[in-house]
Amino acid sequence: KWSVDPAEGFVPDEKTAIAVAIAVLKPVFGDRQIDRQSPFRADLKDGNWWVSGSLPEEALGGVATAVISKKTGEIRAIW
Repeated sequence: KWSVDPAEGFVPDEKTAIAVAIAVLKPVFGDRQIDRQSPFRADLKDGNWWVSGSLPEEALGGVATAVISKKTGEIRAIW
């Protein structure tokens, strides 16, 4: 078998989770839209990283979000 199973998972930390999320979100929403939502933050909940962008206080609307498995790196959801 050629697979590896990292002890900390394929997405072990916040920095990696944000990088993966941005790589997945940019083709869907466009570079400009994702770049405007920086900085991104990642929260680990039940083994999944929830990564979301930011908006200025005066802005209306929502932000791009990705849910990523810490263990496998699977993209569970984006919106």
